[in-house]
Amino acid sequence: MSSVTETKAKAGLQDVVAGESAICYIDGERGVLSYCGYDIHDLADMDRGVSFEEVCFLLWHRRLPTRAELGDLQTQLAAARVLPEPILRAMKSLPAGDGMDALRTLTSMLGHYDSDAGLSTPQANYRKAVRLTGQLSSLVATWGRMAAGGGAITPDPALGHAANFLYLLTGTRPAPLATRAFDVSLVLHADHELNASTFAARVAAATLTDLHSTIVGAIGALKGPLHGGANAEVMKMLLNIGQDAGIERAEEHVRAKLGRKEKISGFGHRVYRTEDPRATHLRRFSQSIGERAGQPQWFAMSERIEQVVKAEKNLNPNVDFYSASMFYSLGIAIDLYTPMFAVSRIAGWTAHVLEQFENNRLIRPRTDYIGPAYPQSVLPIDQR
Repeated sequence: MSSVTETKAKAGLQDVVAGESAICYIDGERGVLSYCGYDIHDLADMDRGVSFEEVCFLLWHRRLPTRAELGDLQTQLAAARVLPEPILRAMKSLPAGDGMDALRTLTSMLGHYDSDAGLSTPQANYRKAVRLTGQLSSLVATWGRMAAGGGAITPDPALGHAANFLYLLTGTRPAPLATRAFDVSLVLHADHELNASTFAARVAAATLTDLHSTIVGAIGALKGPLHGGANAEVMKMLLNIGQDAGIERAEEHVRAKLGRKEKISGFGHRVYRTEDPRATHLRRFSQSIGERAGQPQWFAMSERIEQVVKAEKNLNPNVDFYSASMFYSLGIAIDLYTPMFAVSRIAGWTAHVLEQFENNRLIRPRTDYIGPAYPQSVLPIDQR
């Protein structure tokens, strides 16, 4: 039997290889993130990068699409973004509250109205993956719009995935910079190997349950505060400091938190030992979107906080830190930050589920037993 010390070394399955995948590669020591061999810096490049739709195709097919294939996928996604009427009615009937609760419930309901419900062929599962990618975007945007007092609007088939989300949320067609910034954020969040929600989806898929159930499981895992929600906490911290407080106040605030040994949300990562490569791009967009929105203070405060945390704790910002101020400057409510993660990660979740289905084996790990020594004697009840 393993000792307690040995068991703790494996807590959380850290550094344990739990399977093989051709989808995502991470080198935490060098700060490398790649999808199917493509470096994230190339995929997310402001001028030469690809769209989220292209990344979806890449994750599902392990290659980038041709122009014709991209056009076909865009058409399929456009059709999928129109939510079934019963889903819209159900959305209106749900009590106001956590968007992740609504997303979990409505995603499960989508399984009842899917045209391939009951089918589990590779072709049917791929069609479900495409539909869910379009549908989750509309679910989150429409939920956010209703929460703000607006009514559901019809997706515009002429707009791409990123632009459609912002349009359904705000009712206004977004500017090119806002569209590109949000598109890049979708690309950056699309997959990240065996994170908690993706692993949950693959474990569910290994039982050969239906695809919608695997995604509901992933959403449930993402809802947990140790997985999703860090960028919301970052923005709450910035707002707590105050938009008119200045960067000096931001430095005082974070130094005080460090002095109390409190965690600073948005810093450090379970895998990366260098800067999270996704933060590199979001930092730039936080600055440009903030300036365009007339809210440069959020980036300035974030930049000073990064400098202090780096100097005091030698921690780098992760994907959540600068995405917080970027989303806020785009006019996106904080309550939508974690559901928006699902809008992007649905591409990775479905890619991993489809891969699991391709060469499936039930995922059934073991534990290191650390309980009372074996064998124990069963004493009569009066002698216990």
